[in-house]
Amino acid sequence: MSGNFRDELGKAFIAAGEQFPELVVVTADVSKSTRSIEFKKRWPERFYSVGIAEADAVSIAAGIASFGHPVIWTAYGVFATEKPFEQIRNTICYPEMNVKIVATHGGISVGEDGATHQAIEDIAIMRALPNMRVIVAADPGEVKAAVFEAIRTPGPVYVRLGRSVGGYVHPNPDAVELKLGQAETLRDGTDVTLVGVGVMVEQSLIAAEKLQEKGISARVINLRTVKPIDVDTLAKAAKETGAIVTAEDHNCFGGLFGAVSEALALTVPVPVERVALEDTFGESGNGALLLEKYGLTADRIVEKAVNVLARK
Repeated sequence: MSGNFRDELGKAFIAAGEQFPELVVVTADVSKSTRSIEFKKRWPERFYSVGIAEADAVSIAAGIASFGHPVIWTAYGVFATEKPFEQIRNTICYPEMNVKIVATHGGISVGEDGATHQAIEDIAIMRALPNMRVIVAADPGEVKAAVFEAIRTPGPVYVRLGRSVGGYVHPNPDAVELKLGQAETLRDGTDVTLVGVGVMVEQSLIAAEKLQEKGISARVINLRTVKPIDVDTLAKAAKETGAIVTAEDHNCFGGLFGAVSEALALTVPVPVERVALEDTFGESGNGALLLEKYGLTADRIVEKAVNVLARK
């Protein structure tokens, strides 16, 4: 079963607009692509598109938030977080403005739009900012819960979403519970722990099944809030399984691998292997084929799990 991240985001915009009457949405000429146009159709007076001027959009969002409104700033991951980074740092994070960055097009699974539109550094950049929290939705079913948790959380929050089709880890979106700082254990295991974010959570579950065929018991954790990170769940997994593999549609530096390694280095140091982009940009192509070409697959997770077990 699969669904579309952006279509679910459109539904989440409508639900959020109904539940939070003070909510304002700001975008930069990508309302159709991000599905924020659904919010505009219902509440045009609470919607602003500023054209292709991302730095201006962030400053406008911060200004609106200064009057007491929760604000969602939404665009593609690259243009939501990297082009206006200085404004995010100084007008949102430094004064702790109540602005939520909800970005689509995270990772190389974006596909055909190519390397310029594939956000592969965003998790690293956003989690490095003081006062910023980072949520990565594992599947379309987690989108609404991620957006609502961001809105309920005072201050800056970054929500990273995929572009299009993703397999469902959570088949019933209305039943998803997401709390900032709490990871989700999707499968128990005793030999190794697979920690994934985004579309790589599904691949981690597939990998766990393949490892089971080899007689290896793999725990699977959806680390949907990268910051604040769930140190307790990670430390427990490290203590009980003794080995970790991280999996992310992101560059290998500063993202999930870095966050997990930092947490475990200070608590329960164990061998850790990674599945990620190995310091390279993506390219244009079918999203599924790109994931395969760059090794972001269940088979690569299995390979890394076997490697890390040899280091225990």
